[in-house]
Amino acid sequence: MSQVVEARTKLLPLNMRVESRKRALIDRAVAECGGDRTSFVLDAACRRAEEILMDRRMYVMDDRSFEAFERALETPIEENPCVMKLMNRKKRWDKT
Repeated sequence: MSQVVEARTKLLPLNMRVESRKRALIDRAVAECGGDRTSFVLDAACRRAEEILMDRRMYVMDDRSFEAFERALETPIEENPCVMKLMNRKKRWDKT
């Protein structure tokens, strides 16, 4: 295995102290969904980290693309046929 691949896959410790009430809350959630505390906490932390990083993502586009993007943002939803088609589509959970 190359050193680059090995560096990416090497497991490192991540230790933390937590109040007993927060640990109990996490344990209750783990009991509901199954699995183990470590996986649960790691999955939740990674999900939140991805949200934060995606929210701060910078998008670079040329002037023409940016103008189209601005028009899309400024166009009322009722005038956007794609959005209206999506909003009027039968919901998967709607059994009526």
